[in-house]
Amino acid sequence: MPAKGVTQTSIEVRRKRPRDGQNIGVHVEAVARTFTTRRATVVALEGMTLRARGREIVAVVGPSGCGKTTLLELICGLQRPDAGTVRAAPAALMPQRDLLLPWLSALDNACLALRARGLSRAAARAAAAPWLERFGLQGFERNRPAELSGGMRQRVSFLRSLLAGKPVLALDEPFAALDAITRLQMQGWLGRVLEREPRTVVLVTHDVEEAVMLADRVVVMSPRPGRAVAEIDVSLPRPRHRTDPEAVALRERALAALGVPV
Repeated sequence: MPAKGVTQTSIEVRRKRPRDGQNIGVHVEAVARTFTTRRATVVALEGMTLRARGREIVAVVGPSGCGKTTLLELICGLQRPDAGTVRAAPAALMPQRDLLLPWLSALDNACLALRARGLSRAAARAAAAPWLERFGLQGFERNRPAELSGGMRQRVSFLRSLLAGKPVLALDEPFAALDAITRLQMQGWLGRVLEREPRTVVLVTHDVEEAVMLADRVVVMSPRPGRAVAEIDVSLPRPRHRTDPEAVALRERALAALGVPV
Protein backbone atom coordinates (compact mmCIF):
# COMPACT_ATOMS: atom_id res chain seq x y z
CA MET A 1 0.00 0.00 0.00
CA PRO A 2 1.49 3.41 -0.87
CA ALA A 3 2.66 5.60 1.97
CA LYS A 4 0.44 8.57 2.77
CA GLY A 5 0.81 11.31 0.21
CA VAL A 6 2.75 9.13 -2.25
CA THR A 7 1.27 8.23 -5.61
CA GLN A 8 1.78 4.89 -7.30
CA THR A 9 3.40 6.63 -10.29
CA SER A 10 6.49 7.43 -8.21
CA ILE A 11 7.30 3.74 -7.75
CA GLU A 12 10.16 2.21 -9.70
CA VAL A 13 11.51 -1.28 -9.14
CA ARG A 14 14.06 -2.70 -11.52
CA ARG A 15 15.92 -6.00 -11.18
CA LYS A 16 19.06 -5.99 -13.28
CA ARG A 17 21.14 -8.93 -14.33
CA PRO A 18 24.80 -8.10 -14.86
CA ARG A 19 26.22 -8.25 -18.36
CA ASP A 20 29.40 -10.19 -18.89
CA GLY A 21 32.23 -8.44 -17.09
CA GLN A 22 29.85 -6.04 -15.38
CA ASN A 23 29.48 -6.16 -11.61
CA ILE A 24 26.29 -4.39 -10.58
CA GLY A 25 25.77 -3.59 -6.93
CA VAL A 26 22.73 -2.27 -5.11
CA HIS A 27 21.00 1.08 -5.49
CA VAL A 28 18.17 1.98 -3.12
CA GLU A 29 16.94 5.53 -3.56
CA ALA A 30 14.35 7.41 -1.45
CA VAL A 31 12.44 4.22 -0.68
CA ALA A 32 9.29 4.16 1.45
CA ARG A 33 7.54 1.08 2.77
CA THR A 34 4.36 1.07 4.87
CA PHE A 35 2.47 -1.87 6.38
CA THR A 36 -1.19 -1.60 7.27
CA THR A 37 -2.94 -4.04 9.60
CA ARG A 38 -6.34 -3.99 11.27
CA ARG A 39 -4.83 -2.36 14.33
CA ALA A 40 -2.27 0.09 12.97
CA THR A 41 -0.37 1.56 10.07
CA VAL A 42 3.40 1.16 10.43
CA VAL A 43 5.81 3.19 8.34
CA ALA A 44 8.85 0.92 8.23
CA LEU A 45 11.03 2.93 5.83
CA GLU A 46 10.79 6.52 4.68
CA GLY A 47 13.29 8.14 2.34
CA MET A 48 15.75 5.27 2.73
CA THR A 49 18.79 5.50 0.48
CA LEU A 50 21.65 3.01 0.25
CA ARG A 51 24.21 2.17 -2.37
CA ALA A 52 26.65 -0.72 -2.56
CA ARG A 53 29.18 -0.86 -5.37
CA GLY A 54 30.07 -4.13 -7.04
CA ARG A 55 31.92 -6.41 -4.59
CA GLU A 56 31.60 -3.87 -1.80
CA ILE A 57 30.60 -5.01 1.69
CA VAL A 58 28.13 -2.58 3.26
CA ALA A 59 27.03 -3.13 6.85
CA VAL A 60 23.71 -1.69 8.03
CA VAL A 61 23.26 -0.98 11.73
CA GLY A 62 20.28 0.51 13.51
CA PRO A 63 17.89 0.05 16.42
CA SER A 64 15.43 -2.84 16.53
CA GLY A 65 12.35 -2.28 14.39
CA CYS A 66 13.91 0.34 12.12
CA GLY A 67 13.26 -1.63 8.93
CA LYS A 68 16.59 -3.38 8.34
CA THR A 69 15.06 -6.74 7.42
CA THR A 70 12.47 -4.99 5.25
CA LEU A 71 15.35 -3.29 3.42
CA LEU A 72 17.00 -6.65 2.69
CA GLU A 73 13.74 -8.14 1.44
CA LEU A 74 13.27 -5.18 -0.90
CA ILE A 75 16.80 -5.69 -2.26
CA CYS A 76 16.04 -9.38 -2.85
CA GLY A 77 12.74 -8.63 -4.57
CA LEU A 78 10.66 -10.28 -1.83
CA GLN A 79 8.79 -7.02 -1.24
CA ARG A 80 7.95 -4.00 -3.35
CA PRO A 81 8.46 -0.44 -2.16
CA ASP A 82 5.55 1.97 -1.93
CA ALA A 83 7.77 4.70 -3.36
CA GLY A 84 11.32 5.13 -4.55
CA THR A 85 13.74 3.07 -6.58
CA VAL A 86 15.34 -0.32 -5.96
CA ARG A 87 17.93 -1.46 -8.49
CA ALA A 88 20.03 -4.51 -7.78
CA ALA A 89 21.64 -7.51 -9.36
CA PRO A 90 19.95 -10.80 -8.41
CA ALA A 91 20.38 -11.35 -4.68
CA ALA A 92 20.32 -14.29 -2.27
CA LEU A 93 18.98 -13.76 1.25
CA MET A 94 20.54 -15.47 4.27
CA PRO A 95 18.10 -15.00 7.18
CA GLN A 96 19.02 -14.79 10.85
CA ARG A 97 17.85 -18.37 11.46
CA ASP A 98 19.66 -20.94 9.35
CA LEU A 99 16.38 -22.62 8.23
CA LEU A 100 18.19 -25.87 7.43
CA LEU A 101 15.86 -28.77 6.69
CA PRO A 102 16.23 -31.13 9.67
CA TRP A 103 15.75 -34.33 7.65
CA LEU A 104 18.56 -33.54 5.18
CA SER A 105 22.29 -33.90 5.66
CA ALA A 106 24.66 -30.93 5.67
CA LEU A 107 25.63 -31.75 2.09
CA ASP A 108 22.05 -32.00 0.87
CA ASN A 109 21.07 -28.77 2.66
CA ALA A 110 23.92 -26.99 0.89
CA CYS A 111 22.78 -28.58 -2.39
CA LEU A 112 19.30 -27.06 -2.23
CA ALA A 113 20.34 -23.94 -4.12
CA LEU A 114 21.90 -26.05 -6.87
CA ARG A 115 18.84 -28.30 -7.07
CA ALA A 116 16.72 -25.17 -7.46
CA ARG A 117 18.93 -24.21 -10.39
CA GLY A 118 18.02 -27.49 -12.11
CA LEU A 119 20.92 -29.79 -11.23
CA SER A 120 20.25 -33.43 -10.47
CA ARG A 121 20.87 -34.70 -6.96
CA ALA A 122 24.09 -36.43 -8.00
CA ALA A 123 25.39 -33.41 -9.92
CA ALA A 124 24.51 -31.04 -7.08
CA ARG A 125 26.29 -33.23 -4.54
CA ALA A 126 29.38 -33.46 -6.74
CA ALA A 127 29.46 -29.67 -7.16
CA ALA A 128 28.86 -28.86 -3.47
CA ALA A 129 31.13 -31.46 -1.86
CA PRO A 130 34.44 -29.59 -2.45
CA TRP A 131 32.91 -26.46 -0.92
CA LEU A 132 32.16 -28.20 2.36
CA GLU A 133 35.85 -28.98 2.70
CA ARG A 134 36.75 -25.34 1.97
CA PHE A 135 34.25 -24.27 4.62
CA GLY A 136 35.80 -26.51 7.27
CA LEU A 137 32.96 -29.04 7.20
CA GLN A 138 34.86 -32.07 5.95
CA GLY A 139 33.78 -35.18 7.83
CA PHE A 140 30.36 -33.70 8.56
CA GLU A 141 28.83 -34.01 5.11
CA ARG A 142 26.33 -36.67 6.21
CA ASN A 143 25.45 -35.11 9.55
CA ARG A 144 21.98 -33.67 9.97
CA PRO A 145 21.52 -30.14 11.38
CA ALA A 146 20.80 -31.41 14.93
CA GLU A 147 24.25 -33.03 14.91
CA LEU A 148 26.06 -29.81 13.97
CA SER A 149 27.26 -26.95 16.15
CA GLY A 150 25.74 -23.49 15.71
CA GLY A 151 28.78 -22.28 13.80
CA MET A 152 28.67 -25.27 11.47
CA ARG A 153 24.98 -24.74 10.79
CA GLN A 154 25.67 -21.12 9.83
CA ARG A 155 28.46 -22.22 7.51
CA VAL A 156 26.08 -24.61 5.75
CA SER A 157 23.47 -21.85 5.51
CA PHE A 158 26.00 -19.39 4.08
CA LEU A 159 27.25 -22.00 1.60
CA ARG A 160 23.68 -22.60 0.44
CA SER A 161 23.32 -18.85 -0.18
CA LEU A 162 26.67 -18.70 -2.00
CA LEU A 163 25.84 -21.66 -4.23
CA ALA A 164 22.68 -19.88 -5.35
CA GLY A 165 25.06 -18.11 -7.74
CA LYS A 166 23.74 -14.61 -7.13
CA PRO A 167 26.13 -11.64 -7.35
CA VAL A 168 24.55 -9.98 -4.29
CA LEU A 169 24.32 -11.52 -0.81
CA ALA A 170 21.87 -10.07 1.71
CA LEU A 171 22.87 -11.27 5.20
CA ASP A 172 20.38 -10.69 8.01
CA GLU A 173 22.09 -10.92 11.42
CA PRO A 174 23.84 -14.16 10.39
CA PHE A 175 25.63 -14.66 13.71
CA ALA A 176 23.12 -13.22 16.17
CA ALA A 177 22.12 -16.59 17.62
CA LEU A 178 25.69 -17.72 18.33
CA ASP A 179 27.62 -17.48 21.58
CA ALA A 180 30.23 -14.72 21.86
CA ILE A 181 33.29 -16.89 21.15
CA THR A 182 31.73 -18.65 18.17
CA ARG A 183 30.49 -15.32 16.85
CA LEU A 184 34.01 -13.87 16.85
CA GLN A 185 35.33 -16.99 15.10
CA MET A 186 32.59 -16.79 12.48
CA GLN A 187 33.28 -13.13 11.79
CA GLY A 188 36.90 -13.96 11.00
CA TRP A 189 35.81 -16.92 8.90
CA LEU A 190 33.31 -14.87 6.88
CA GLY A 191 35.92 -12.19 6.21
CA ARG A 192 38.30 -14.81 4.81
CA VAL A 193 35.59 -16.43 2.68
CA LEU A 194 34.60 -13.10 1.12
CA GLU A 195 38.22 -12.35 0.28
CA ARG A 196 38.37 -15.62 -1.71
CA GLU A 197 34.83 -15.43 -3.11
CA PRO A 198 33.99 -11.71 -3.37
CA ARG A 199 30.38 -10.65 -3.73
CA THR A 200 28.40 -7.47 -3.26
CA VAL A 201 27.23 -7.86 0.34
CA VAL A 202 24.63 -6.00 2.39
CA LEU A 203 25.09 -7.15 5.98
CA VAL A 204 22.50 -6.25 8.62
CA THR A 205 23.85 -6.44 12.17
CA HIS A 206 23.22 -5.04 15.64
CA ASP A 207 26.93 -5.43 16.42
CA VAL A 208 28.76 -2.21 15.55
CA GLU A 209 32.14 -3.84 16.09
CA GLU A 210 31.17 -6.63 13.67
CA ALA A 211 30.25 -3.99 11.11
CA VAL A 212 33.63 -2.26 11.43
CA MET A 213 35.54 -5.56 11.27
CA LEU A 214 33.81 -6.82 8.11
CA ALA A 215 32.53 -3.90 6.05
CA ASP A 216 33.99 -1.41 3.59
CA ARG A 217 31.29 1.04 4.67
CA VAL A 218 28.84 1.26 7.56
CA VAL A 219 25.36 2.75 7.06
CA VAL A 220 23.60 3.87 10.25
CA MET A 221 19.80 3.90 10.27
CA SER A 222 17.43 5.96 12.38
CA PRO A 223 14.62 4.57 14.54
CA ARG A 224 11.41 3.78 12.65
CA PRO A 225 10.63 5.01 10.11
CA GLY A 226 14.07 3.92 9.03
CA ARG A 227 16.33 6.07 6.91
CA ALA A 228 20.09 6.45 6.57
CA VAL A 229 21.43 9.08 8.98
CA ALA A 230 25.17 8.44 8.62
CA GLU A 231 27.69 6.67 6.40
CA ILE A 232 31.13 5.73 7.69
CA ASP A 233 33.90 4.63 5.32
CA VAL A 234 36.09 1.86 6.71
CA SER A 235 39.42 1.95 4.88
CA LEU A 236 41.35 -0.20 7.35
CA PRO A 237 43.53 -2.90 5.78
CA ARG A 238 42.60 -6.53 6.33
CA PRO A 239 42.92 -8.51 8.51
CA ARG A 240 41.58 -6.01 11.03
CA HIS A 241 42.15 -5.93 14.76
CA ARG A 242 39.55 -4.86 17.31
CA THR A 243 42.13 -3.05 19.43
CA ASP A 244 43.43 -0.94 16.54
CA PRO A 245 42.90 2.70 17.63
CA GLU A 246 41.38 3.59 14.26
CA ALA A 247 38.95 0.67 14.47
CA VAL A 248 37.97 1.77 17.98
CA ALA A 249 37.43 5.34 16.72
CA LEU A 250 35.20 4.12 13.86
CA ARG A 251 33.18 2.01 16.28
CA GLU A 252 32.67 5.06 18.50
CA ARG A 253 31.58 7.16 15.51
CA ALA A 254 28.95 4.58 14.62
CA LEU A 255 27.72 4.37 18.22
CA ALA A 256 27.52 8.16 18.40
CA ALA A 257 25.43 8.18 15.19
CA LEU A 258 23.13 5.67 16.87
CA GLY A 259 22.83 7.96 19.89
CA VAL A 260 24.63 5.51 22.19
CA PRO A 261 26.95 7.10 24.79
CA VAL A 262 30.59 6.07 24.37
